[in-house]
Amino acid sequence: MPVLVDGDPVDPAHARLSVFDHALLRGDGCFEVMRSYRGVAFQVGAHLARLVKSAAALELALPEPDVLLGWVRRVAADGGDGLVRVVVTRGGDDPQVATPPRVVVMWQPLPVLPAVFRLKMVEAPWHPAGAPWELAGAKTLSYAPNLAAGRLARRAGFDDAILVGRGGVVLEGPTFSLMWAAGGRLHTPSLELGILASITRAVVMEEAGALGLEVVEGRFPTSAMIGAEEVMVLSTVREVRPVVAVDDTAFPPGPVTALLAKAFAGRVAGGVTS
Repeated sequence: MPVLVDGDPVDPAHARLSVFDHALLRGDGCFEVMRSYRGVAFQVGAHLARLVKSAAALELALPEPDVLLGWVRRVAADGGDGLVRVVVTRGGDDPQVATPPRVVVMWQPLPVLPAVFRLKMVEAPWHPAGAPWELAGAKTLSYAPNLAAGRLARRAGFDDAILVGRGGVVLEGPTFSLMWAAGGRLHTPSLELGILASITRAVVMEEAGALGLEVVEGRFPTSAMIGAEEVMVLSTVREVRPVVAVDDTAFPPGPVTALLAKAFAGRVAGGVTS
């Protein structure tokens, strides 16, 4: 399991960060996770561009882009198929225990995930849902509310959650984006809601356009998704997978989801570095 700390290789069993780092004490930092196919990181440029935006929102300095890119490519090549995670920490600013910001790049194996998903809608009062906020859309380390929503959904017998914002607007999953097919068009919540600018979502939208499928971005009530013909989750880890239930509403895995999953797989096969 390759690990680099500030570009230096370390034994994963002995990789260390200071206990005074604000990434640990305050969740103050940002991160990216990208898929490595055959030892090459997919959409690495887009992922690192998003990391730069997250770091800028947090006022965190990053190494030069070419340096980061080299670290990611090295870990992906060493690890092979799996995930490459980049974590940027704040460091500690207490004069007695000051520690510098750190950048960790590590490889992780893919988790075991269900082939289809059953999702529970969970209110997300912490989410900006379109309200102005300087960290809207930033991929920060502070994921505790999202993960709590997922745990709530699993306790109720579902695979994960759908975050619902003010006024019953559909947002995103705790760690994935949402899309659904209805009336001959695809629908997905707008980035203006402060959801994460998912790289997988962007690729799927491009592939949908190439297939002649119209994609509508907007502010949708939960009833719009419940009334859909197909619902799907999109993420780096999950790629494109069907949703078979949202609360008490069932959805059959449909042809549009299958078509987009195939198109995404073709994109991966055609050039994982693009």
